[in-house]
Amino acid sequence: MRRLTSGIGRIIEVSLVLLLAGMAAMIFLNVVLRYGFNSGLVISEEMSRFFFVWLTFIGAVLAFSENAHLGVETLVRRFGRRGRIICMALTNILILLCVVVLFWGTWMQAPINASMRSPVAGMPLAYVFGVTFFTALGIGVIAVWRLFRIFTGRVTEKDIAQFVGDYESIDSLLERGE
Repeated sequence: MRRLTSGIGRIIEVSLVLLLAGMAAMIFLNVVLRYGFNSGLVISEEMSRFFFVWLTFIGAVLAFSENAHLGVETLVRRFGRRGRIICMALTNILILLCVVVLFWGTWMQAPINASMRSPVAGMPLAYVFGVTFFTALGIGVIAVWRLFRIFTGRVTEKDIAQFVGDYESIDSLLERGE
């Protein structure tokens, strides 16, 4: 299971790097063409915006999988193990509810986005905003997996330390091989 998740994480990281590189290359090329040759690629502005949207939504899945989103760690650190696990469960339940709303909203908006096209590239906007399906499913699967681990008692000290943001504890747990 660890190999599968790390492989998926690696694919997501590579796609983020490619999106960022593509965005930077298009913008750089457009700047050079405008200032050096008094011309430009109109499509590069639109595609760089679309790449930024994809980068943001795909990056949200990666950030959630690594517990890198903002959290109220000062409150959670005051609790003991049981309180932290309860907070983990409540957080993942709320996140699951939010991604259900995100998925449902995207589903309802999809026919409209499929019928509309971007002004310059002529691409259906469903390709642009359809990335929220990936985000909702990705974060939803991770939240369900975390809830499964919580409710079956498989939460490790490392999981709790990552949730709380206690990076010193994570380092000491890794040194001990846990």
